[in-house]
Amino acid sequence: MTISGVSLPSSRGPSVATRLALLLTVLLLLASTVAIYAAYSYGRAAADETYDQLLTGAALQISERISVSNRQFEADIPLSAFELLALAKDDRIFYRIFDSTGETVTGYDDFPLPPAGREKGNRPVTYETNYAGAPVRAVMLTRYLAEKGVSGPVRIIVAHTTEARTALARSIARRAMLLVVLAGVAVIFLAILAMRLALRPLDRIERAIIARDPLDLSPFTSTTPREVEALVGSINRFMERLSRRVHALQDFVADAAHQMRTPITAIRAQAELAVEEDDPERLKMLVRRIRARAIGVGRLTDQLLSHALVTHRSDTAVLAPLDLRRVALEAEREFRSISFQQNSSIDLDLPEEEVWMTGDAFSLKEAIKNLIANAYAHGKPPVGVAVLQKDGKAIVKVTDQGGGFSAADPSEIGKRFARNENKPESAGLGLAIVREVLVSHNGDIITGTDATGFWIGMRFDVVRNEEAVS
Repeated sequence: MTISGVSLPSSRGPSVATRLALLLTVLLLLASTVAIYAAYSYGRAAADETYDQLLTGAALQISERISVSNRQFEADIPLSAFELLALAKDDRIFYRIFDSTGETVTGYDDFPLPPAGREKGNRPVTYETNYAGAPVRAVMLTRYLAEKGVSGPVRIIVAHTTEARTALARSIARRAMLLVVLAGVAVIFLAILAMRLALRPLDRIERAIIARDPLDLSPFTSTTPREVEALVGSINRFMERLSRRVHALQDFVADAAHQMRTPITAIRAQAELAVEEDDPERLKMLVRRIRARAIGVGRLTDQLLSHALVTHRSDTAVLAPLDLRRVALEAEREFRSISFQQNSSIDLDLPEEEVWMTGDAFSLKEAIKNLIANAYAHGKPPVGVAVLQKDGKAIVKVTDQGGGFSAADPSEIGKRFARNENKPESAGLGLAIVREVLVSHNGDIITGTDATGFWIGMRFDVVRNEEAVS
C-alpha cells in the first residue's frame, strides 16, 4: 500500500469485521452446542415420559387382571397391555409379578427390583437398570389384596428396553440442530451485513487520511460515531503534536539559516582583511573582532541547539518532583564549567529547607544557565542566583548590578533574537529558551529591583513534601 509515494508495510492484521465475525461464530457455536444438548435432554425426557406412561398403563391393565383362586394368586395377562409397547419393533418387553415374600407368580423371576427406599405407597416407581445385556427402564406398581385367606401387596413390574426412547431423543435433537444451524447462518450473515454498515465511518476516515496532502496536518472535522470519537481524537492530538514538531523544525532551520549567515559572513570578511593586513596594531584589532564574532557564533549555535532540545522535551519529557535548590546548584556549576566566565564569582543564596516543584531538571537547568548568561551579557557583575519559597510558589531568580529592562521591555521578554547591538557575541536566544521552559512548566517570568540590584526569575507552583516523597 502506498500513500503519496510512501510505501507502508504490507502486513495487515485481520479486520474488525473479521474479528467480530469470528467471535460471533464462536459464541454461536457454544450457544448451538448448549441448545442441541438441551434439545436432546428435552427429547429424552419427553420420550421417557411418554413410554413411562405406556409402561404404567400396561402395569395397571395387568393389575386389574390379578385375582385369587383357591387362596392363590392368579394373573391373566391381557395382550392389549403390550400392544402399544410392541410398536417399538427393536425393543424388548419384560414383566414380573411377585408377592410380598418375593416369590415370583409369573414373568422373569430374576428381573432386578428398584433400589431400596424408592417405594412410596401405591404410587408407581420408575427406575432404570440393566437386564439381558441391555439398558431397560421399568415401572413397578403395587396392588394390595384383602381376600379370604390371601392378603398383602402384589407387585407388578413392566420393563422396556430404551432403543426407541434414544432414537426419539436423537430425532428431536437432529431437528433442533438443523433449526439452530439455519438460524445461526442467518444470524451470522445479518451480523456481518450490520457490521459492514456500522464500520463505514472507519472506511471514510481511511479514505480521508489517504487522500490528504502530506503537508495538511489540520484536525479531522467530519462527523463520526461516538464509538470512534476516541480514535479520531487520538489522531487529531497526534497530528497536532506532529504539526508543532514540524513547525518547530521549520523555525529552527529558518532561524539557523538566517542567524548564522550574517556572523559567518562577517568572520570571513574580517579574516580576509586580516590576511592582507600588515599593520600589527590593526591586525590585532581584526583578530579581536574575529574572536568576538566566533564567540557569538558559538553562543548562537549552542543556544539554537538548546532551544530546539528544550522545545522537543516540552512534549516528551516526563515531569517529576525535584528540589529546585539542587537544580540551581547544578546549573551554576555547569555554567561555570563551559562558560568563558569561569573566573567570575556567582553568589548562591539557597535556603536550608527543600523547595519542591514538578518539572524537567534538564530544561530547568538550561533556563537558569541562560538567565545567568543573560545577566553577564546585558548586566553587570556580581551575578547572584537565589532560590526561595514564597506564597506557595517556588522561585529562582538571577540578580546583577545592571540597569535591567526599560519600561517598555517587560512585554518583549522572551522575544526571539532580541540582540544587544553593543554586544555582538550575544546570541539573543537566552530568554526565548526561558519562556519555552516556563510554558511547558505552567510558570511565569518575574522581574524587579532590590538592594542587590536588578533581578529576573522564574516562578512555579510548589509541590507538597508528601507528594514529592511519594
